[in-house]
Amino acid sequence: QVQLVQSGGGLVQAGGSLGLSCEVSGRAISSFRMAWYRQTPGKERDFVAGISPGGTYYVEAVKGRFTISVDNAKNTMFLQMNALKPEDTAVYYCTAAGNSADYWGQGTQVTVSS
Repeated sequence: QVQLVQSGGGLVQAGGSLGLSCEVSGRAISSFRMAWYRQTPGKERDFVAGISPGGTYYVEAVKGRFTISVDNAKNTMFLQMNALKPEDTAVYYCTAAGNSADYWGQGTQVTVSS
């Protein structure tokens, strides 16, 4: 049974940094295409960053500020968020896409105050 457990996030002032973690259990993280999404109230869940053997991918709004990475030994994905802006405030979700199913973490609140 695959599970994704998120940690990190919280409250930070604009310009600050936060990190998110997503630990995968039940299967090797290397068997998935991993990504981070975020969602604000009343809106759809939007792609933020992704990582696969082909490389890393970012939505334009976070390029140069966010860094996605994976530690295969820890079976964990990370999102380092720097130079945070109030518009980055959202619930952040990690996701693991497999050949037959997608899995989601429980979500983590990130709040950036101005």
